[in-house]
Amino acid sequence: MILSSIWRRLFVTAVGVLLLATFVFAQSDTERQTVAITYPLDETVTVKFRGTTLLPRLKGEAKVRRAGRKGTSVQFGVEDLPRASELGGIYTTYVLWAISPDGHVDNLGELKRSGSSFVNSKLEVTTPLQTFALILTAEPHFLMKVPSRMVVLENLPPQRLHGAQIETADVRYIGNSSDYFRNTRVPEIADRDYRETPVSLLGARQSLALAKYAGASQDAPDELQVAEDELQAAEQAWRLNQPVSEVDIKARKATSSGARAEETAVVRRAARVRREEIQRRDEAVRTAEQSADNLQRENERLRAALDKEKQARELAERDAGSANDQLREKRVEIARLRDELTAVRAESDDAKVKLARIEGEKQAEANRLEAERRATERRNAEVTLKATLSKYGTLKETATGFRLVLPESIWSSARTATLSSAAQAKLEPLAALLASNPDYQLLIEAYTDSKGDEVSLQQLTQERARVLSDRFQSAGVEATRIQANGMGASNPVAPNTTVAGRSRNRRVEITFTSPKNTASN
Repeated sequence: MILSSIWRRLFVTAVGVLLLATFVFAQSDTERQTVAITYPLDETVTVKFRGTTLLPRLKGEAKVRRAGRKGTSVQFGVEDLPRASELGGIYTTYVLWAISPDGHVDNLGELKRSGSSFVNSKLEVTTPLQTFALILTAEPHFLMKVPSRMVVLENLPPQRLHGAQIETADVRYIGNSSDYFRNTRVPEIADRDYRETPVSLLGARQSLALAKYAGASQDAPDELQVAEDELQAAEQAWRLNQPVSEVDIKARKATSSGARAEETAVVRRAARVRREEIQRRDEAVRTAEQSADNLQRENERLRAALDKEKQARELAERDAGSANDQLREKRVEIARLRDELTAVRAESDDAKVKLARIEGEKQAEANRLEAERRATERRNAEVTLKATLSKYGTLKETATGFRLVLPESIWSSARTATLSSAAQAKLEPLAALLASNPDYQLLIEAYTDSKGDEVSLQQLTQERARVLSDRFQSAGVEATRIQANGMGASNPVAPNTTVAGRSRNRRVEITFTSPKNTASN
């Protein structure tokens, strides 16, 4: 009875929070709430989706299975999904997101358009999260880091699994609050040309628009120019009626460059604001020092005037007295002036020492701030890279950097060097990510199990390493950064006597050597 009562309360709460407000409400900063599900280990859970008030008749379904260290697999499907551009001129595609109760957001991938009128799409992905909510949003392009507030689907609480209750939790989030989504210059209804233009090309255009809105024209002009050149190449390919696949490759490359220009502009703008703040502070210090100098000169002038008055008075007294008194007073005056001169010189020396110390402290502070800034940028960049890489496989720390372990599932079978269809789509953003982090050297090592002769296994792993290397190079990764090796059946991570052990041994390890470790070696 108690469990039944709790389940009813959770269900009522979930249904209530899934009611999405109107488009104007969605564009406000009001916090949204949905339901996160804790998926049981090695059990397949069917999750239903309900459309929000934007598309109330829309329905979807996902089959979710958590497999321990291999992450949680999600097979998502939706039918009759209209073009994203019909929700507003800013939107070009749909992205599936996983959101954990602690606020972690995972971009699970893009739903690509098929057909001429509606999107009928399926997506098979893996997330490292175990407890999360699933939402589908319309986005400007597929590389967005934060979901927009244009939510069209949210998951419902699942039914009981084999009579056992599945745990759920509330998830609260706001979504992307960029002012670009409120920009009056962005049309609310897409141009009719959107019906014919490839989605990847539309996303590339929006990527450059977001970069310009973030200030890339001022703070990242070189990166923006690269993105614009790549977009022009994609536009030219589309105008010349080249194959859509070629247009997609060029457009996605332009999208990646546009996103990189946007991120660079944000970072550089923050650094520029910080430099301006330091410059204003230094100017205030110089003004204070100048005021101190002016006060010192005025003090010296008043002291000189006072000395003159004293000297005139003493001269008058000396003229009225005897010659001996005059001589004595002159000696006393000379001694006094000598002492004052010594004191003034001491004060001057002290002032010079203080000024030198202030200059030294200011320079030391500037050097410390610059070192902290560089260290922070390097750490933040590495944390962001690791967080993004973690959705493609398992991350491990190494002595010179870190290592990404890709599972056997990226290959179509255990004895081929052909990528599976799901892996090909998933490796595209991974390749773009590697191209956007040019400071890291990449060591690709392909391994397999010991079942077979040594020469064939060596050739298989060498071919697999070469396939991944070529894949990354075609996405823009420089060949000089990549070393691809086939390792055969060496270095097994599990016994080859069992099926599970052999499956674990069939893997690909990509070792990232960080810039600081390369320099130290």
